[in-house]
Amino acid sequence: MNPSTSAAGVNRVGYFARFGIDEATIRATLAAALARGGGYADLFFQHRISHSLGLEDGAVNRASSSVELGVGVRVVQGDQTGYGYTEDLSPKSLLRTAQTAAAVADGPARPGPVELHVAGQLPQRYNLGVDWQDVDTQQKLPLLAQVNALAFAADPRVCKVSVHLADESSVILIADSHGRLTEDLQPMTLLVLTCVAEQDGRRESNHMSLAARSDIGFYSADRLEKLAQDTVRRTTILFEAAQPPAGQMPVVLGAGSSGILLHEAIGHGLEADFNRKNVSIYSDRIGKPIAKDFVNIVDDATPEHARGAINVDDEGNAAGCTHLVHDGVLETYLHDSISARHYGVQPTGNGRRESYCHAPLPRMRATYMLPGPHKREEILASVKKGIYCDNFANGQVQIGAGDFTFYVKNGWLIEDGKLTRPVKDVNLIGNGPKVLEDIDMVADDLAIDQGGWTCGKDGQSVPVSQGMPTVRVGSMTVGGRG
Repeated sequence: MNPSTSAAGVNRVGYFARFGIDEATIRATLAAALARGGGYADLFFQHRISHSLGLEDGAVNRASSSVELGVGVRVVQGDQTGYGYTEDLSPKSLLRTAQTAAAVADGPARPGPVELHVAGQLPQRYNLGVDWQDVDTQQKLPLLAQVNALAFAADPRVCKVSVHLADESSVILIADSHGRLTEDLQPMTLLVLTCVAEQDGRRESNHMSLAARSDIGFYSADRLEKLAQDTVRRTTILFEAAQPPAGQMPVVLGAGSSGILLHEAIGHGLEADFNRKNVSIYSDRIGKPIAKDFVNIVDDATPEHARGAINVDDEGNAAGCTHLVHDGVLETYLHDSISARHYGVQPTGNGRRESYCHAPLPRMRATYMLPGPHKREEILASVKKGIYCDNFANGQVQIGAGDFTFYVKNGWLIEDGKLTRPVKDVNLIGNGPKVLEDIDMVADDLAIDQGGWTCGKDGQSVPVSQGMPTVRVGSMTVGGRG
């Protein structure tokens, strides 16, 4: 099947023409999706090729590859969504899938788009020097061996090392009933290093990761050396660490990975679907102060090569930088097209989905707090007795109220303004909105963490980034020794 062309002879379908997709097929599928009166319809085509390699005990012990190809058809009628997907891209299968999604509506047919048009030039936030499909296994193996050797060389107590490398190339094509066509190539790579160290018959373990929408050149010698050194340091320091005293005290969140607390305890509460349903505590707070006037929070699709960066969201909407909290005042929520229509605003480019098997939802991209007026040393000096959090392992959050528990893998006791003793097995217990109100110092040392963060919501997982400057929370419950 030949791809359709415009009058000027330019192929507007692009990549998916190789699978027999042309403009006539897209128009026919959208018409079928609107045949029962749906207000809006879109098609989300995806072709994703993934590879994974694992090394343990100095030898490659696992390898896998996967290929995904399919399309999701969405029909929106009011607040209701009909969805169907298929791995068969034949015209017959596409029409059947569209008819399934169309069942959400029950009314006279609406016309599909007569003409399709490319929505516009996308930004280029993750151009590659070398596509991952052109990198064979023999080029990746030395990278794993190098990380393995660096970890063992960093400390004689290291007794076991595991390295995992993954890469993927995903191409998406979004076509909607407004006639827009949007295509994007979205690469990703992830490297995870896990270390086990032994001292006096006792073992400790830790791990770190690197991730980016980049090519194999991302893994420079300096970056790999730092990964190994930091992972081993965070592992071996656990031999010296103890649980801190429990109770209410000031907590200093270190720059970088502490953004997980911002993401989980606050960011999800600013996703518009939770507010539209009055689930979030922020559902009536637009235009009201929710933090000190030096607190500014953004959700940003623009950091080049970041894991959470996107050129366009999974609805075909422009993806830029959304200012959620400005000078302490809540300005907006994170919107997909459905919530934006409900609130009478423009989408913020936050409609995201795990794959063609899923409908989009309001989701974060790279969420972080902007630098503040203080210095890190000034913040530490202000604490007579408290906890400094360096590395979070996991946590649980109740989205509506924002109540949370986070587990701190690495931290320090702060005594008289100085970091004195390493601590571990620390639980932070609190409420996200209350913590946001209690942030009383923000440093100027913003760091966007390069770890392999993944956000889960409603059974879907998407890659994200997060970050923080050093921040002081005036008081938080610390679970340690009784």
